[in-house]
Amino acid sequence: MRDRVKRIFQRAPADVDLIVLQNAVAEHKDMSFFHATDLVAGGGFERSVAALHRDGSLDLLVPALEETSAKRAKDAALSTYVKADERKEWIKRVAQGHAKVGVNPPETTAQDYLGLQELLPGAALVDVSQPLADARAVKDALELARIRKAAKIVSEVSDAIPGMLREGLKEFELAAEICYAMQKRGATGPSFDTIVGFKEGSAEPHYAPGDVPLRKGEFVLCDFGAWYERYASDLTSTWMFGKPTKEMEDIWDTVKRAQDAAFAAIRPGAKGADVHNAAAGVIDASPWKGRFIHSVGHSLGLAVHDGPALSPRVDWTLEEGMVVTIEPGIYVPGIGGVRIEDDVVVTKDGYQKLTTARRDQRVAG
Repeated sequence: MRDRVKRIFQRAPADVDLIVLQNAVAEHKDMSFFHATDLVAGGGFERSVAALHRDGSLDLLVPALEETSAKRAKDAALSTYVKADERKEWIKRVAQGHAKVGVNPPETTAQDYLGLQELLPGAALVDVSQPLADARAVKDALELARIRKAAKIVSEVSDAIPGMLREGLKEFELAAEICYAMQKRGATGPSFDTIVGFKEGSAEPHYAPGDVPLRKGEFVLCDFGAWYERYASDLTSTWMFGKPTKEMEDIWDTVKRAQDAAFAAIRPGAKGADVHNAAAGVIDASPWKGRFIHSVGHSLGLAVHDGPALSPRVDWTLEEGMVVTIEPGIYVPGIGGVRIEDDVVVTKDGYQKLTTARRDQRVAG
């Protein structure tokens, strides 16, 4: 992983020659730790520490119970510990002589940050979260292969959902079926809480599935993602269950045209705002102007929202190798909502879709 570590330092301040990444417990882990170490399989690596050096080398400390999994880290000098004091002494030893130490505040707990200040009183802690995020945004071939697999899983599940739909089916039942179907196809698990919304629920972008039965003439919106070796996919498909109204069909068609317009705007050097505005222009020219209420997409990788949004409010330029979602939507209270989302990688000539879910089947049941 020397190349990844070197790319991080190419973006970091020149006087920072050590970066310390700390994992806490459960959900409080630094995804940049996994980017630098490529420890994407095996242990949980709670309370582990990675020390990155400008020459591309990496010192790695893990609890003894993670030693077997940690041996998968290429080019890393591996140490283990049992007692908390051993962890502290290792950090002090590795950081000795470094006047400026890079840290990643957005993904470090306050306890670990304050602990590092106490352990290294003579060093200045420098925020290198942006260089880390910039390095993570451009995927290498290994990362892309994992995202492709995660995208393949959700695409296959999406195509299977129409066969799962039946009148009276509850939202939480369909969400459970989707998660099961992803793991049967090789996912480690869902990359976020699966969203399933019928009728009014489909008009709420961050809806939580409940005890709502499916009826004819309703939208069925499903937003879900798969983890594969710690890399995420993120896909949304929307169907009309039973015979739709003309308005429902027109909403669906408008969202699909908006997505196609966003696709056409993707290329290296394009601004995220331009991609968003391409989709928004289609929707704003329709009867549903103002009902597109979020950004058109976001960066994707080790986290589902793994970097900036494609938004007019964010100054972000696309580069070859970046993976982003494209997910325009229209949300109409009382009627429902449509969101269509796919994952794409930016190529030298434009983009390539990673998700391949069918978009020609709008009606199910």
